[in-house]
Amino acid sequence: MAALTDDWSTRHSVLANARRTAALINALSGTGDREPQPKPAAEAVAVAEVLREYGESEPVELAPDDVVRMRAAALLLREVFAAEDVDATAAALNRLLAEQTGPLRLTSHGGTTPWHPHLDSHDDAPWDEWFLTSSCLALTVLLWDHQRPPGGLCASPACRHVYITSGPGPARRYCSRRCATRERVAAHRRGQRATDTKSGSGSGSGNS
Repeated sequence: MAALTDDWSTRHSVLANARRTAALINALSGTGDREPQPKPAAEAVAVAEVLREYGESEPVELAPDDVVRMRAAALLLREVFAAEDVDATAAALNRLLAEQTGPLRLTSHGGTTPWHPHLDSHDDAPWDEWFLTSSCLALTVLLWDHQRPPGGLCASPACRHVYITSGPGPARRYCSRRCATRERVAAHRRGQRATDTKSGSGSGSGNS
């Protein structure tokens, strides 16, 4: 039983739950402005895959209406990631905690899991309520623990993804190495073009 509890606790740690939050936000609201929003039925498949990846028990059944409401929750949560500093992040979380969550309670889901906290109204709450409240709880604990924003928005103009900050080191700006590399290459090319332009404009100057 102890081994099962340890495995559950690892898969459902605060950091794992926060990373699940980011993955769900990206699946639900991460398309670019020029890209068409996926149809809810297709989006439900992608969201279900994220839930399974992060340890949600079968069956994972999402109706198109569930996805529409989860997308609305994702947009609310994006405000937390868009906050500029820890004070603004705390303010955004406080608004959600006051307006969108219930009182803190403990549940073991009828003895099928270790005891853990929830902020939704009951164990069979709708997907969107569970998603929003569990995300608020995980992000709040990360901010409390590290005294900094738990995540941010990717700095790449071509990307709308959010990411979770974890571990020491310099502040993170991109959701992935792919975005960071793309922006470094783009910046290098802009610098090279500027240098070439200056060189070209200067080549014709001088006294005859």
